[in-house]
Amino acid sequence: MEPIRVFIVEDDWDWLRGLKAYLDRHADLTVVGTVSTAEEARELFTSADPGVDVLLMDIMLQDEPAGIGLAEQAVLSWGVKVIMLTSMEEKDFIFRSFQAGAIDYQIKSRYEELPGIIRAVHARQSAINAAVAEQLREEFRRLKKLEQQFKVKEVSDMITPTELQVLEMIDQGHTQTEIASRFFISLRTVKIHVGHILKKLGSPSSKDAAQKLRELGLFDKKD
Repeated sequence: MEPIRVFIVEDDWDWLRGLKAYLDRHADLTVVGTVSTAEEARELFTSADPGVDVLLMDIMLQDEPAGIGLAEQAVLSWGVKVIMLTSMEEKDFIFRSFQAGAIDYQIKSRYEELPGIIRAVHARQSAINAAVAEQLREEFRRLKKLEQQFKVKEVSDMITPTELQVLEMIDQGHTQTEIASRFFISLRTVKIHVGHILKKLGSPSSKDAAQKLRELGLFDKKD
């Protein structure tokens, strides 16, 4: 029987190396690849499935719960089975991970249980008829697309064209001073725009708000 192919997304290099070595000691498991940043994972999931059975996804990457969105992207792009890794039982993050399509989660301190969990997840999913599994994935994609459309409309109705331009410049790395100079307005006016944006989107920072709009595809796409 072919070994179960495992891919790991984890930002703690020491723990990543230890986990890879531990899993590779099991004859029926093989770690086929690893990445350590959200950016690497995001780029990877836009490519064709390299042949992965189970994905181990760290919830927290660079102190942000980026693993949740990445899990959703992996499910949609690769149709892979996702197990979330977490240092503590953060119930809200775990619940959101299941909403994103993850199948299970594991506390890192109990890593010895991972081989059994990987086998159980792989066996449970492999038992599903391939045609049925594809139908489920298609339905999941359809629902996520509808959800995305509603989010885009909601945000578009909420954000003014000027606020959108300000956020796009923030996303491109411009400072508030540079934005004020670009639009011939005062720095105070830019700060007021940013304050309105954060309140409307419920974002903790302008960078977080800009990322939300970029992920919704609201910024102009330039070649």
